[in-house]
Amino acid sequence: MVKQKGRRPAMVWIVSAICCVGFPCIALGLMSFLAKAPDGLGVRNGRLAACPATPNCVSTQAETQQHWIAPLTPPDSDIAPVARIARIVRSLPRTCIVEQSETYLRAEFRSRIFRFCDDAEFFYDVPRGQIHFRSASRVGHSDLGVNRRRMEDIRQQFDASAPRVPSTPRGRKSEPRSSASRQLVESSN
Repeated sequence: MVKQKGRRPAMVWIVSAICCVGFPCIALGLMSFLAKAPDGLGVRNGRLAACPATPNCVSTQAETQQHWIAPLTPPDSDIAPVARIARIVRSLPRTCIVEQSETYLRAEFRSRIFRFCDDAEFFYDVPRGQIHFRSASRVGHSDLGVNRRRMEDIRQQFDASAPRVPSTPRGRKSEPRSSASRQLVESSN
């Protein structure tokens, strides 16, 4: 019987590849599949949940620069800004809207390969005329900026799809947005 050289090293390479690539991929897939939505999502006292210490979260209400992102400001003529955000979110791939009302939207975004889930929330603070939002990865430490880029993309689409405000006739002043700015204008006249 002739001993075949080279067959054994090829088999070792195949087994090594399966162990080094296959098992971690399976583990990441299971981690993604088994991860549940965190407790504390939703609006409490006008605030969304705080970002964790990990860099895979952005929020308009964050207290650290690393996590902070500017809120959305719909025009006064926008009567349903959360519905407009819902249309934008539905147009994005691998997205599921979990909850929606006139002032709140919660959605889940899945990554392409491992189906990691990011939880996103939008809260329309009507008195302030701002939409606060938060987007965070359920698992892992870093998201390589995915949540921030997604939210900036949503911002760009939101701004581009804003209802057009009719122009103010010449000689007429337009109404300021907030009552505080309205009082400031009235006191200066």
